[in-house]
Amino acid sequence: MRRVPVDMLRPGMKVGKALYSSRGELLLNAGVILTARNIERLRRLKVPALYIDDGFLPDVVVEDVIAEETRVQAMVQVRELLEEQWEAKGPSCFRAGKAILRVKRLTETVESIIDQLLANRALMVNLADVRAIDDYTFGHCVNVCVLSLMTGITLGYGREGLLRLGLGAILHDLGKVDIPREILHKPGRLTAEEFAVVKRHPEEGYRRILRLPGVSAPSAQVVYQHHERYDGTGYPRGLQGQEVHEFAYICGVADVFDALTADRVYRRACPVHEAYEMVAGSGDSLFAFHVVRAFLENIAAYPVGTWVRLSSGETGVVVENRRGFSLYPRVRVFFDPEGNPVGPYEVCLWEAGDVVVAGVTDEGSVRAGLGYSQLP
Repeated sequence: MRRVPVDMLRPGMKVGKALYSSRGELLLNAGVILTARNIERLRRLKVPALYIDDGFLPDVVVEDVIAEETRVQAMVQVRELLEEQWEAKGPSCFRAGKAILRVKRLTETVESIIDQLLANRALMVNLADVRAIDDYTFGHCVNVCVLSLMTGITLGYGREGLLRLGLGAILHDLGKVDIPREILHKPGRLTAEEFAVVKRHPEEGYRRILRLPGVSAPSAQVVYQHHERYDGTGYPRGLQGQEVHEFAYICGVADVFDALTADRVYRRACPVHEAYEMVAGSGDSLFAFHVVRAFLENIAAYPVGTWVRLSSGETGVVVENRRGFSLYPRVRVFFDPEGNPVGPYEVCLWEAGDVVVAGVTDEGSVRAGLGYSQLP
């Protein structure tokens, strides 16, 4: 499977991973052969990319860290809760029984996510979530929850701590319901005045979540502090160091990473290895170092299916990642340093101490830059 931008999709390609809307609607199922009509519909829905199964690595399976149905269910629940808040007349709406029931269901879903992550501790994040631009907030909240919980597990949190962290993370952007949609979905750079409005969302979310019965103080602090930074440059209060709750640092780094690797209305997604490098450099500047280290243990800098150039000059595709060795995948080599087709054979970088990834490329670059007429 490989992630292909919508403008590079062609009729006849096979869908590798099902695509859902934030309402839980199945837009395209895995195995469907794309038509021109399918592709045009994706453009209209502002879906930036799709996972395609090209049959190139039939023996390689890319697993998500949680079940597809759980991810979809969580996204639907977040959307329903946030949309009710958008339509409500202020934070007192949290007293409504309907909202309380929604949060109860959301809590049960977070518990299910925890169960799945605890049962699959060896899995790493190899897939970048594909979502429509207009569905960004809902999918983002779920991703930040999953990434935060994986980090909490790495840090050794017990189940109660994980639940508090996960509920705060999945509701971390609750305050965005108070941001005018024309600002939230603006395709260009925000003005200083507009950014000032956006910066109010942690406080607005905190006010709302405090009125929700059964939500713990640590969960509320995630909502309030997830934009605070270790060096004091964050908001809303400019807290620093140990003044910031550890849960907030965890949610904050997950928030930044997911935002970088997702397509936005105003820019393309950042490649995963570049986002990894940015986060790696943020320890004890933007976030507590031990949190950054724990977070990155779960992230594959070079996801399965990524074309890479090795320091030995060989070129191949990542076919496996191992937790704790984020920068050292197993690579199936298809071309030698001179660009000649080989084997293929595999090089395990977490065992081969003298070979590292020198760069990332793609199929187009492989063909054009190395002169290959066709890939194996």
